[in-house]
Amino acid sequence: MGLQELWFVLIAVLFLGYFLLEGFDFGVGILMRVLGRGPDTPERDRRRRAVLNTIGPVWDGNEVWLLVAGGAMFAAFPEWYATLFSGFYLPLFLILLALIFRAVAIEFRGKVDDAAWRRRWDHAIFWGSVVPALLWGVAFANIVRGVAIDADKQVTGTLFDLLNPYGLLGGLVTLGVFTLHGAVFLGLKTSGDLRAEAVRIARFLAPVVLVLGGIFAVWTQLAHGHAWTWAAVAVAAAALVGVVAAVAADREGWAFAGTSLAITAVVVLLFGSLFPDVMPTTLADGVSLTVENASSSHYTLVVMTWAAAFLTPVVLVYQGWTYWVFRARISEDHIPPSIGLRPARAARAARTTGSAGGGEADVTED
Repeated sequence: MGLQELWFVLIAVLFLGYFLLEGFDFGVGILMRVLGRGPDTPERDRRRRAVLNTIGPVWDGNEVWLLVAGGAMFAAFPEWYATLFSGFYLPLFLILLALIFRAVAIEFRGKVDDAAWRRRWDHAIFWGSVVPALLWGVAFANIVRGVAIDADKQVTGTLFDLLNPYGLLGGLVTLGVFTLHGAVFLGLKTSGDLRAEAVRIARFLAPVVLVLGGIFAVWTQLAHGHAWTWAAVAVAAAALVGVVAAVAADREGWAFAGTSLAITAVVVLLFGSLFPDVMPTTLADGVSLTVENASSSHYTLVVMTWAAAFLTPVVLVYQGWTYWVFRARISEDHIPPSIGLRPARAARAARTTGSAGGGEADVTED
């Protein structure tokens, strides 16, 4: 295996890490209001805070995988990076915007003790999770399918060209898989009624994801796959069947392993079907980008390889340590009730009661 092929594999591994880790973040964000549905009562808020706290220590670290994947693509395959980020500008911009809103919402949600304030940020967390979960599937399905790349290596299509049946099915599959991944993660990380409800949602989602994922995997294999990628289709199918059985038996640990294996198999299927191209063209007179004509110089790849060999183990050890430290289950009982009033309301209360001072808002998110 040459350095060009090696870095193609490494970029696939980086996206795999991103989808495995950020995937359940998306699922938790989508399910937060579902699990905490109902009136904006203190009890419902405690449930939503418990759900959000399952990813509180790790969500920002999970996003680093995307940054590294983008940086590696820029350094190792600059032609791929340039064509992808210019041709897919609008969907990638929407993904970036959604991720920004979600990050701000997670940080700002608990800064004011007010139901309307929290409700607005909860909507931002929901949509900031739905949009990337959907659009990543649309984007990668179209990368494998091929887009209109002309002789100047420019994408000539529009956003509507990406909204084809295969691309939309890919988006529904990633949305469903990530939501299921988040549900079984919540079953693994919570206890009590919250865990039971998360498992019930996983039981409902697992057969739906199995059907959608099976259709997408077979379509990908028949249209773009190689002989050896049938193994990835078989592994993905077996993993999702295992998830259905595991959630039915209340074995959320095995279910989480199953969703992780299914995501791994789908990433192998997509990148395996793509190779040796990195962005195939659908134009007869166009130019497909490959690992050879899109890569950097040999010297650049050598330097990157040495840097990755030294830094990757450090990152993996640190992130593994983080998950180990925060491995305990969370329940609503661990979340203290919100106390205090917003400053303006506290001041009005002080004037009404004639007290010397008003209550102060609890502005810390647990």
